Amino acid sequence: MSLVTEEIRSKAEVHHGSEVCQERSRFLLGEMGLPSGLLPLKEVEECGYVPETGFVWLKQKKKTVHKFEKIGKLVSYETEVTAYVEKNRMRKLTGVKSKEILIWVSLTDFSLDPATRKITFKSPTGLYRSFPASAFEEEDVNVRDKEAEVEGKNAEVQEEAERGEEAKEENETATAEEMVKDENAAVNVTEKKKGEIVEALQPVEVKEA
Repeated sequence: MSLVTEEIRSKAEVHHGSEVCQERSRFLLGEMGLPSGLLPLKEVEECGYVPETGFVWLKQKKKTVHKFEKIGKLVSYETEVTAYVEKNRMRKLTGVKSKEILIWVSLTDFSLDPATRKITFKSPTGLYRSFPASAFEEEDVNVRDKEAEVEGKNAEVQEEAERGEEAKEENETATAEEMVKDENAAVNVTEKKKGEIVEALQPVEVKEA
């Protein structure tokens, strides 16, 4: 059941479309002093923010799982994610779980310590873990695209080099086969010549009249 009621909608700034919602999400996180990559949702259809209470929500087409590479942590995001945001904190979070060993644990609170630049994640059971805030910064899209472009070009060069090597091997094989054929032909000619010479040297039988 959605936590976004009509009453909440009537007081909220509502946006639609993935690009707009992701931009608004990053902006709001930045305004609250939180890393811009905390909510890496995909195909977001709707987002809203109630300035009066700090209530926010994001709705995406389907549940997603994101891996924060710097800490090797998997986090899942349901189709609807809600929270109350304030400076350096997100509380009463819903729709977010973290993979801990073999189970998924719901997360209900994110808080950033400005002094240590560490974010502490809490669960309903009181369990918590802290990580560097830098692990949740959004990747630079331009840098990522540039790296992908470089990798693509390197792959093309490697593929071209491999094709060149294959062509070279084929040419060498063909040349070797031609040489064998020529050598065999030369041997056959030589043997034929030898046969003709031997035949010519045979004594001629003279018959008496």
